[in-house]
Amino acid sequence: MDASVNPVFPAPTSSTALPRPTREEAEAAVRTLIAWAGDDPTREGLLETPARVAKAYGELFGGYGQDPKAVLAKTFREVGGYDDIVFVRDIPFYAHCEHHMVPFYGKAHIAYLPHDGVVGLSKLARLVEVFARRLQTQETMTAQIIDAINENLGPRGAAVMLEAEHMCMTMRGVRAHDVKTITHRFTGVFAEDRIEQDRFFAMISR
Repeated sequence: MDASVNPVFPAPTSSTALPRPTREEAEAAVRTLIAWAGDDPTREGLLETPARVAKAYGELFGGYGQDPKAVLAKTFREVGGYDDIVFVRDIPFYAHCEHHMVPFYGKAHIAYLPHDGVVGLSKLARLVEVFARRLQTQETMTAQIIDAINENLGPRGAAVMLEAEHMCMTMRGVRAHDVKTITHRFTGVFAEDRIEQDRFFAMISR
């Protein structure tokens, strides 16, 4: 099967991306990992696991086939003269660490000061999902979200904060439970004005 028509993953969005393996190759890799872990991939309970994992990866990493520009393409200019903060709090996300390929999950908080219209509120949640459904680090994901907002909406300023728990710390390694990692980034007015930063943090804590 041609990787460009792989039913699990869409074609790569980057011209420099390597061709995707076929579905059959992906399932074979899962069988190899099962055997390496110490189990028998041919036993009854694991026979269909490679197919299930490949299908699940299509959903968990579907962000590679999504374009943040398309998500933020439609804006609305008739907002009655509103030009203050647009703030969406507690957007849930589930991502996978690119170092160990185990989950990290939490909430995203996004704010921006409109310049030439606003975007539908659900689109900000969609934007978070686009980047969460890729192999990630929390720091990179924070930067990607705010960069997409700046590039596609051109706001006077933007603010993004992510707070998450990382299973690579909870399930393995130090096995530290209930530890939250917080990352944030400000641009434009939010980067220049401490009052706007304080407003952003105050809205999160309400």
